[in-house]
Amino acid sequence: MSEQTENNEAKVGGGHLERHRRFMQGIVVSDKMDKTIVVQVTRRYRHPKYKKYVNERVRYKAHDEQNTAKVGDKVRIIESRPLSRDKRWRLTSVLERAPVL
Repeated sequence: MSEQTENNEAKVGGGHLERHRRFMQGIVVSDKMDKTIVVQVTRRYRHPKYKKYVNERVRYKAHDEQNTAKVGDKVRIIESRPLSRDKRWRLTSVLERAPVL
């Protein structure tokens, strides 16, 4: 009996299910909100029918606790639980700072 419970705890990982979280890289296009940034992620793919390359741009709202990211920064965001109506991503790191003009 005790061996069975130990195996179940090992699978679960201490009571929490381990799951793979998606992460993306993109450019910050807006930082006007408090503790929130808007990140634009560009994906390039070949169209299945027309065989042309298409740039697809998607904008995600991400949580930035310390307000560290600024417009033009290249950042990495990770999927998280819903933080508000639109925010489902969190800022993990600033990969590259925007040049200061």
